[in-house]
Amino acid sequence: MEELKITKESDARGSFCPGPLMEMIRLVRSANVGDVVAVISGDEGSKKDIPAWINKARYELIGMEDVASGGTRIICRKNH
Repeated sequence: MEELKITKESDARGSFCPGPLMEMIRLVRSANVGDVVAVISGDEGSKKDIPAWINKARYELIGMEDVASGGTRIICRKNH
C-alpha cells in the first residue's frame, strides 16, 4: 500500500464488535474533511462491518492492511 499520512489512529485490538466500529465512527466525527483515519482491529468481523459503514456514510475506504503485530488496519478518508 502506498505511504499515507494517517492523521489519527486508534488501536482497538482488545475490543470486539461493535467496539472497533465505534472507534472508527468516533475518529471520523472528530476529523477534519480530508483527514485520513485508521483503526487497528483484531476482530474478524471488523473487516466487513467497518468498510460497510464507511460506504454507507459515503466516506472513502482507502484500504485494509495486515499489521505485523497482529490485526488489520482499516484506513478511511473523511471526504465530506
